[in-house]
Amino acid sequence: MNAIMERWVRSCRTELLDRTLIWNQAHPLHALREYEQFHNTHRPHRSLAGAAPLRQLAEPITEPDRLTHLYVRRRDRLGGILHEYQHAA
Repeated sequence: MNAIMERWVRSCRTELLDRTLIWNQAHPLHALREYEQFHNTHRPHRSLAGAAPLRQLAEPITEPDRLTHLYVRRRDRLGGILHEYQHAA
């Protein structure tokens, strides 16, 4: 369990806290809640073959026509510190 928490703290620190200027006590609490949600619902994890812990891995795109016409939508979180990418229909 210690290794898992060390990895989570390191990811949180490098992806969020090293890029954030903290203003008051409520600010890091909000930022950490947002990062936790991002980490568990969107961010890909190597050990899960690219899936997030609370989301299943998407079906691979194998048709050449779909690969040439991909439209990816980006959503910024926490003022642009975190980015979510998804295929738009």
